[in-house]
Amino acid sequence: MLAAGLNANLGGRNHAPVEVERMVIRWAAEMFGFPDTTSGVLVTGSSMANFIAILTASRAVPDGTDLREQGVAGRKLVGYAAQTAHGCVARAFDMAGLGMKALRRVPVDAAFRMDMQALRRMVAQDRADGYEPFLVVGTAGTVDTGSVDPLDDLADYAKAEKLWFHVDGAFGALAQLAPDYAPLLKGLERADSLAFDFHKWAQVPYDAGCVLVREQGRQAATFAQSLAYLSREDRGLAADAPWFCDLGPDLSRGFRALKVWFTLAGFGTQGLGNVVAQSCTVAQYLASRVADTPGLTLLAPVTLNIVCFRVDVPDVDDLDTLNAELVKDLQESGIAAPSTTRLYGKLAIRAAIVNHRTTKKDADIMLAGLVDLAQARLGRPLA
Repeated sequence: MLAAGLNANLGGRNHAPVEVERMVIRWAAEMFGFPDTTSGVLVTGSSMANFIAILTASRAVPDGTDLREQGVAGRKLVGYAAQTAHGCVARAFDMAGLGMKALRRVPVDAAFRMDMQALRRMVAQDRADGYEPFLVVGTAGTVDTGSVDPLDDLADYAKAEKLWFHVDGAFGALAQLAPDYAPLLKGLERADSLAFDFHKWAQVPYDAGCVLVREQGRQAATFAQSLAYLSREDRGLAADAPWFCDLGPDLSRGFRALKVWFTLAGFGTQGLGNVVAQSCTVAQYLASRVADTPGLTLLAPVTLNIVCFRVDVPDVDDLDTLNAELVKDLQESGIAAPSTTRLYGKLAIRAAIVNHRTTKKDADIMLAGLVDLAQARLGRPLA
């Protein structure tokens, strides 16, 4: 309400709300171990943040800024992300004019982490075939299972191969604030760019995504324009460049930074770290309950806050349909709101623990509701 009342446009100009967003970006850079010269901008969410990072990476190749005028035709640029990467990464390649086929999908191991040997083979093959590898994307907290790619290994490899190293940390990046889980993200601090959401684990109301770019000037080289009606001055409202419109595609930008500032100031990094730890504790508890409940099967390791499982009982013709209907039953009952995904070709019930109010008791209530609904549909006990 306060931000709406101020009605500030943070696309540019020299005024106080712009300084609030700059402060938020500085805080974010510090949280993730980026240098104080890091540039960044608040956006709608990680879909836009990933797009900005990928476009910036494409302009960082040799003669990359020429692509702004000439387009990407004739440049066989290719990038790499695990098969478990979020769909917005492929969509970013599409929107950037690179084409979705230019994103090579790298196989994963049994823990749903990018297979480094497969990545090495694919990059070598592309170079031999005349392609121009420019980017590797690691994920900190995959959307399906919450797995984390080997970020430190990816940072080493990207440096050796002269590739831009981007991390999609939509929700998982905030695990950096929890001492017990931060080691899983080792290497994130070495990324050339990072996309994440404040509106997930950081508890900020929608929408509040963020992109950080390590090297100062790279974002401006990708997005800045020289326009008569946006001329910059040494003082007055047109002072204090670069503006946020120089760091992304939006000129009209709301005051997202205010709600982020209040939330960060209220929780503090230690408080947010506690939220992460509590969420992961509940997820581990839920996984143990699933393992101990007859008729339920855990489908993936629980790395952070996502638990994938399903009802798995004999004498049912189509377990996928049964589980899909049970998820809809749970949602319509008002008991809980899990989603679904697919692992190993099987439909999974996916529970993502994000809210700071979620407790083990909530996990118990959801499982009890699921078992009751399953038994009602089957007309018999699960075991």
